[in-house]
Amino acid sequence: ALPVLEANLAMRQRFGSHNEHGILAGQTSLASCLSDLGRQEEALVLKREIYAKEVASLGFSHIDTILDGTNLANTLCNLALWEEARTLTGDQLLPAAQQSLGADHDLTLRLNETLALVLFNNPDCTRDDVLEAE
Repeated sequence: ALPVLEANLAMRQRFGSHNEHGILAGQTSLASCLSDLGRQEEALVLKREIYAKEVASLGFSHIDTILDGTNLANTLCNLALWEEARTLTGDQLLPAAQQSLGADHDLTLRLNETLALVLFNNPDCTRDDVLEAE
């Protein structure tokens, strides 16, 4: 599947350069495939790029931005980059999701779970960090 997704993205970039949404969709598919193959570092580079583009074009509170940020946070967790995952999830994604989607939205609840896992798995996390996140 990886070579097909790489070819698809190359075609989108070459012939559809005016369609940023299509290119982002191709990058998202490729990043997901890389993650599934265990190539987390490569996926991380793409996911950071995707998230930055979404923030620039749609803003922090758009559901697509929050979803792509959640994907980025999950990859950061997979790579044990706890502090970056905590900052992204707790300071950016979760407040944006709560404000724009509501506290009971599925994505907001998943972000709460992600933040809890980050705090639980981070060996440097203190009790005060957990209390601050509440």
